[in-house]
Amino acid sequence: MTRATAGALFVVSLLSPVLELDAVVRDAVQSRRTPGVDHVMQAITDAGKPVTVLAALLAIAVLDEAAGVLTARRALLALLPANLVVEGLKRAVGRARPDGEHKPSNAAFPSSHAANAAALAVVLSRRWRRLAAMFAVLALAVCASRLFLDRHWLSDVVCGAAIGAATGVLACRWLADRRSPGAARPPRTRGGAPQPAPP
Repeated sequence: MTRATAGALFVVSLLSPVLELDAVVRDAVQSRRTPGVDHVMQAITDAGKPVTVLAALLAIAVLDEAAGVLTARRALLALLPANLVVEGLKRAVGRARPDGEHKPSNAAFPSSHAANAAALAVVLSRRWRRLAAMFAVLALAVCASRLFLDRHWLSDVVCGAAIGAATGVLACRWLADRRSPGAARPPRTRGGAPQPAPP
C-alpha cells in the first residue's frame, strides 16, 4: 500500500462519521418539511443575499452616527476574506448539494450563507452588545434555512459558520476602537491640547 493510498483511507475514515451525521440530519429535517415553513425559510435565506446585506450595511453607515462607518468597515473586512475562503474551498472540494445540484462553481461545501451570517453576527454584536443574543439567533436561523431548504449538509453549515465567525473576530480586532463609541473624551485646555490625566 502506498503512502498516498494510506493517507486517502485515513481521511475517509475520519470523514465517514461526519458524512453519516450529515445524512441523518438531512433525513430528519426533510421529513419535517411543510409548504408553510418553506416560505418562512426561503424569506430568511433571501435576507442573506449580497444585495440585502450591502443595503443593510449602507443603512448602518448612514444612520448610526456614533459608529456606523466603523461597523460597516468591520463587516466588509470580515465578509471579504470569508467569501474568498469559502469560494476557494467550494471549487477545491466540489461537493454536491443534498438536493442533487452539482456545480463546481456553486458547490455545497462550505456554506457562504452561514459564513456571512456568522461574520455579521460577530461584528454587529461588537457594536450592539445587548443585542448579541438576537444576532446569534438570526445567524442560526439563516443556517437552519439552508438545511431546511435542502441546499446544504450540516457540515457545510458548521464549517461556513466557523469561517465567518473567525473572520468576524479578526476584523473586529484589526479595527479595534481606541475608545468605545460614546466614551467620554479627555478634557481639553483652552489651547485645544488634552489635559493630562489626573494621578
